[in-house]
Order: sequence, then C-alpha cells, then structure tokens
Amino acid sequence: MKTLEVLNLHAAGLDLGSEKIHGSIAGDTPRVFGTFTADLLALRDWLRGAGVKTVAVEATGIYWLSVYEGLEAAGLEVVVVNGKHVKNLPGRKTDLSDCQWLATLHAHGLLRGSFVPPEAIRRLQDYLRLREDHISMGAAHIQHLQKALERMNIKVHDVLSNLMGASGQAILRAILAGERDPQRLAALADPGVQKKKGVKLLAALQGTWRAEHLFALQQSFAGWELYQRQIAECDAVIAGELEVLKQAQPPVPPRAPDAPAPKRPSGVNRPQIAGLSETLRQVSGGVESTRLPGIGEASALQLIGEVGLDLSRWPTEKHFTSWLTLAPTNKVSGGRLLSSQTMPSANRAAAILRLAAMSLGRTQSALGAFYRRLAFRVGKAKAITATARKLAVLVYRCLKEGLVYNDPGAAAYDAQHRTHVLRRLRQRAANLGFGLIDLSTGELAEETVS
Repeated sequence: MKTLEVLNLHAAGLDLGSEKIHGSIAGDTPRVFGTFTADLLALRDWLRGAGVKTVAVEATGIYWLSVYEGLEAAGLEVVVVNGKHVKNLPGRKTDLSDCQWLATLHAHGLLRGSFVPPEAIRRLQDYLRLREDHISMGAAHIQHLQKALERMNIKVHDVLSNLMGASGQAILRAILAGERDPQRLAALADPGVQKKKGVKLLAALQGTWRAEHLFALQQSFAGWELYQRQIAECDAVIAGELEVLKQAQPPVPPRAPDAPAPKRPSGVNRPQIAGLSETLRQVSGGVESTRLPGIGEASALQLIGEVGLDLSRWPTEKHFTSWLTLAPTNKVSGGRLLSSQTMPSANRAAAILRLAAMSLGRTQSALGAFYRRLAFRVGKAKAITATARKLAVLVYRCLKEGLVYNDPGAAAYDAQHRTHVLRRLRQRAANLGFGLIDLSTGELAEETVS
C-alpha cells in the first residue's frame, strides 16, 4: 500500500489559545508553552533549534497574530490555515492532538495557507479598522442624541437631513449652552435651510427641555465629539502610512492632461486626507482604481488595506473572486450540476465591493445598467453579489494588469445586451426553421442562422 510522501520532516504545527500554545514537529510528542512574550521567545528558540523552517497555525480569533509576527520576524515561514479545512478526526479532539494533526498534515504538504498581507499593509489595515470602529461608536452616540431630543419632543432630527451637519451642530451647541428660544435656535441654521424648512424647523424646536434629557444630550454630544477627534487622529496616522507606501514605490508619471478629473470626494465619514486621490494613484504605481464605478477614495483606500497592492497571490481573477466568496460554489455529481450558490462570508473586501455595487443602481454606468437588469430578473440580493463580482474583476485587472477603465455608460450596455438577445433569438428561430422579420422594414432580419 502506497503511503503519503513526507515532504518536510521539520514542519511544525501550533495550536493556539489565549493562555497556552501546543506545538509539535512533524507530528511528534507536543510541547506546551505559555503566551507571554518570554514564552513566545522560548517557542521561537525551540523551533529554530530543531531546524524548523515552516510552521502551520490555525487562524483562531486574534491569538495567532502575535505568534505570526514573532515567528515571521525570526525568518520562519508561517502558514495560517482555515480551521474548517483542518478538522481533526471525530473523537480525537484535544489541543495536544490538534497540534500533532496540523504538523502531520503540514509535513505531508496537505495544507494551503490563507492570505496574510505584508507587514506594511497589515499596519495600514489596523489603522483603517480602528477608524471604522470609531465611526461605528460615534454613530451610536448620534442615536443617543436623537433619543434625548425625542424624549424632549425636539424634532430637529426629523427636519434636518443630517443632524450632525453644520446647522445641526450649531443648534445643538446653542441648546447645550442654555439657549431655549426656538426663534434664535432656528436662526442658527444655514440660510438655505431656513428658506426651505424655516416654518417646520421652528415648530420642531419647541419642546419640554427636561433636565435629565438635557444631561443625556450633553453626554452623547461629548462622546460623539471624542470619536470625531479620534477619527481625525487616525486620518493623520493613515496619511503617514500612505507616505511610507508611496516612498516604497518607484516614481510614477504625472496624470495626463487629457485624463478624466478625479471623482469629487463624497461621504460624511470619508478620510480627511489632503490629496488622497493622487496619493492612492502614486501608491498603486499609477493605477487609478477610483475611476471604477462605485469606487471612491475611501473604498479604494479600504481595498488596499484589505488586499494590498500585490495581487500575484491570486493567479487569476477567478481565484480572486473565489477568495472573496463572490463566485458561486458549484456542486457537480455524475456530470450534473446539483447546486450553485454563493457561500456566506465575513470577508471585509467583499463587503466593501457589495456596498459599492449597491450604490451603482442609481448611476448611469454600464455596471449600473447591469445591476438594474439583473435585479429585475433575480432580485436585488443576487444582483448585488453579481455586480460586486464584476467590480472585483475590474479591481484585480487594475491593480495587477494596470487596466485603465473607461466606463461605456448605461446606453452602450443596453445596446450590447439587445444585440446579444437578438442573436440568441435568431439562433432559436433558425433551429426551429423560422426567421425573424424586422417590423420597421418588413424584411428578414440579418444574421439568421441556417
């Protein structure tokens, strides 16, 4: 009986926890280490002393990150594997057996590592994710603000489209400073707001002004301001990281004079970084991913933070969309397709592309027309996934192949789709022995298949 070939006798496997790390080399008797820094250094020395060159670890929460960074700095190859792909045999599930199982699979070359960005991208990723957390927590304080206003029957948040805009902030600061006169409060709003919504705003600013709710309003506003300051601090650090990435890239030529102007930045929570569009172009080696429909400065920056700048990790665009879980998983048996569905995933890059796809439904871009046609036929959920997949392909081609995207527009897409539909109709009619008649001329349509 032929046995599996051992490709690496010195491959190690680690089972990571919050308090203990179990390690095995090529499936031998495990050793147990703690998780303090001194323990990680002892683990590193043990692996290096045994001649280990490659280590497999299971991606468990955030426990693997410190181990990964320490072993990576020591020059070891660290393969992070998906826990779903390395399940142990039933009835043999212990931390000790898990590390032996990982080491055995790794020694036989049966493990495939997950994507882990390089250190510089991981650092940028951490800042961007922290910024997203601040935005979410700031949004929670806005909800508390609205609750406090509602308890006082102050309906200003129902009149103003953005409570935390310039008009809303001016009114809130005046309320917290002690102003209660609706006329004076309404006068703080933007003149355009006063002209369009003056009467309604005046009525919305009449309330009960109870002390306990004013206290809640004051604390919520202070919490929101705190997170705005922290977001601004994150923006400053992110700008510094982008400068580091830009310095690591060779200089790129300036934008051509006839090139389309960059998109106007939009979004309340977009990064406040001067010249961000040009910085992203330089960081990406001259690629302007912001020219893609639905992809603005913030989305392009988040995508770089999640997938990096080097997409050679994925040999083809199909590998990339599969990693994003935007491509359907097909189950085939006996030559028949049993099922085809997109698997659920927490992939952050996919979530960014899905949000971009959702925004395309209101645009006159070619992908916008594609989304609307598909949403009418199969529903919005599937249309979002399909459109996000097309966006992912464009992102891949831009970052890896230097694609310069020019959107043909919705009219061009509709015309192309009509041509395809007519071609299929001609083929079906010809197969049945019929032809298509052009009603405008009364003549047989061209391209009839015989």
